[in-house]
Amino acid sequence: MRRILLLLILLLLSATSPASAQDAFTNALAGLSGGYGAQAEAVERLGALGDPRALPILQALAEGRLQKRADGALLVEQGGAVREALSGAAATPGETIRINNRVRAALRGALGRLQLAAPEAAQRRVAAEALFRSRDAANIQPLEQALARETVPDLRDRLALALAATRLGAPDTTAKQQGIELLAESGSAEARAALLEARAANPDLAGAIEKAVAAIDRKLELRRAAETVFQGLSLGSILLLAALGLAVTFGVMGVINMAHGEMVMLGAYTTVVVQEAVRGIPWLQPWSLPLAVPAAFLVTAAVGVALERGLIRHLYGRPLETLLMTFGVGMILQQAVRLIFGAQNQEVVSPAWMQGTLALPGGVLVTQNRLWIILFGLLVLALAVAAIRFTRFGLEMRAVVQNRRIASTMGIRTGRVDAMTFAFGSGIAGMAGVALSQIDNVSPNLGTGYIIDSFMVVVFGGVGSLAGTMIGAFTLGLVNKLLEPWAGAVLAKIAVLVGIMLFIQRRPKGLFALKGRAAEP
Repeated sequence: MRRILLLLILLLLSATSPASAQDAFTNALAGLSGGYGAQAEAVERLGALGDPRALPILQALAEGRLQKRADGALLVEQGGAVREALSGAAATPGETIRINNRVRAALRGALGRLQLAAPEAAQRRVAAEALFRSRDAANIQPLEQALARETVPDLRDRLALALAATRLGAPDTTAKQQGIELLAESGSAEARAALLEARAANPDLAGAIEKAVAAIDRKLELRRAAETVFQGLSLGSILLLAALGLAVTFGVMGVINMAHGEMVMLGAYTTVVVQEAVRGIPWLQPWSLPLAVPAAFLVTAAVGVALERGLIRHLYGRPLETLLMTFGVGMILQQAVRLIFGAQNQEVVSPAWMQGTLALPGGVLVTQNRLWIILFGLLVLALAVAAIRFTRFGLEMRAVVQNRRIASTMGIRTGRVDAMTFAFGSGIAGMAGVALSQIDNVSPNLGTGYIIDSFMVVVFGGVGSLAGTMIGAFTLGLVNKLLEPWAGAVLAKIAVLVGIMLFIQRRPKGLFALKGRAAEP
């Protein structure tokens, strides 16, 4: 009796042994060489079996690399070589297996189920995207299992979104309602599209779907508003960097420097030179941009000293002549750069830590390079304020601005202070060029597009006021970006210009007017 019972147990185990699973896998593979209907059924069976050997075969089928021989054996083409799908042995090429849209839809779901357990996060992300598009109710359980074991935060979000969309195709009304609620909570445009697509197939849930779509629309509006504000702050930081040096040379010294844009351009080209210099030193390449900041400051400061000592110091108190002379110097600098570097745009590679997009809380997407530029602009402003407020150079500069004659009688070398002040403002413009090289084309005309905006910021914020320059830059940047969706980029800029003109009519000295002797004519 025991022998009979043992024999029965062995027969039962053999019926469920790997050999039977092997037969199911082999039989499913055989269907891939049949008609379109047989192919779709075979793909679904292979996806349900969960055998990892099916993954490269189904990928080859999806990419048009799966072939069949006359005897029905499957072949996979990879890199020009053809091998048998199961054994991997070399083989002669066969006939490529064709598929239709039904098979492609089945492949999306099957590949997604097979890739959910892949060790690489990139493959699991592809699987989540594929299952989100397929929305087959058969994928609910595999998605729940994958979500339970997933540890990568952004992948968990994608899997949760795919699971919610898949539940819309479930036969159970409760599961559909759960999917609707989860999609409403996600607040993404993809979730909105999935809900609208499911509305026609679920008329009994139309009210819940409409409510969820309305909730998503509110979240999307808030997200777009937050992204618009970020774009405005980004533009404001660029205007701040471009105008900060001008606030020193024009606001403090009273020099209308039309070559200020060319100082910005020289800073950008200094970045190109520094990156080229460290190209052969691998460990220095990630630091090329930080190294370019002091280099750009020194180069443009040196050009500023030469310009002030050679030309500008002879034209103090003659603003029209200064304007014309600096305009000519700007044209000379542009032509010199064309002769040295050529007229074509120069390539500047952003470091890895400035590349890509960052997702802030609430799903707001911001580009990392512009986020770094905002922080860099605020840092440069803080350093400029510290230099003016807490250094001997800053003290002498403020003394000369308030009363040049008394400062001279107290032993301050006013000519030296003038040269250092102009060099300081030009150096800040050079650092602005380093930042602009990350978001704009480095060309001889780089600074031309920012000179007018820089003057608008300085005049609007108040001549000689760094705080006014900061507030003016961010205000103009935000207003410009808020108007662009309604009026377009050109009309928005015109509206900002008209607004500044009207504002200057009421407050000729800007937001923050200088007080004391420095404000005296």
